[in-house]
Amino acid sequence: MTAPLPALTPEQVLGLPAMPAVKQAFAAMNISEGTGYTLIRQAEFPIEVLQFGRAKRVRKTELLAFLGLTQTAAAEVQSAAATHADGAPGVQPETPSEQSAPTRASK
Repeated sequence: MTAPLPALTPEQVLGLPAMPAVKQAFAAMNISEGTGYTLIRQAEFPIEVLQFGRAKRVRKTELLAFLGLTQTAAAEVQSAAATHADGAPGVQPETPSEQSAPTRASK
């Protein structure tokens, strides 16, 4: 049996893409590749595995829920939103946007 991949910290798990590879899920769960693939083959892996050609992926939301990190993720999103709300560049809600006047095509 293979050794577990280096375990991921909660911060690293939160930084994973929306559809991490199963090897990343194994590292997040601190299980070996052999154990992970055995669970997948036996249809006992606790998270739905999606197959894209030869690539096997999981949904990050399901991985976070399984690991109990959904509250942590929600808190980070709220914190990031609060941080960017005051200093975010762009159109402010109270600022009217410019719209060009309709034009007619000349003949």
